[in-house]
Amino acid sequence: MNILVIDGQGGRLGRKLLESIRKTCPGAVMTAVGTNSAATENMMGSNCADYLATGENAVIVACKKAEIIAGPFGIAIANALQGEISPAMANAVASSAAHRVLIPMNLCNTYVAGVMQGSSAILKDAMAHIQQLMNKENSN
Repeated sequence: MNILVIDGQGGRLGRKLLESIRKTCPGAVMTAVGTNSAATENMMGSNCADYLATGENAVIVACKKAEIIAGPFGIAIANALQGEISPAMANAVASSAAHRVLIPMNLCNTYVAGVMQGSSAILKDAMAHIQQLMNKENSN
């Protein structure tokens, strides 16, 4: 299973996702793409990604190959993450055939009802869903 993790700004959520996915699904092939070099560098520090890249074109290309895309909710919203998500990036995420596991964040003028900021339960739920997707794929 090819899992793509996309993050911007400092890449902290992306790094946590990579570490959690590696523990939950050790056989997954993981690609980490940062919208900027700082995000990519932070995700690289996890030593969990099989492939790393940075920038708009990397997001667009990686979305075409991914079976699961994980990251903050904003990666599917144009101009989110303080403007780091271009319309082309958001479109690549939103139109990908991959399953999307988006972590809700109440940031960047986007309020997601029912979400408490900083909840570790959200990350745990995301890992359970990714594991379920992996199990479904392995049984086929």
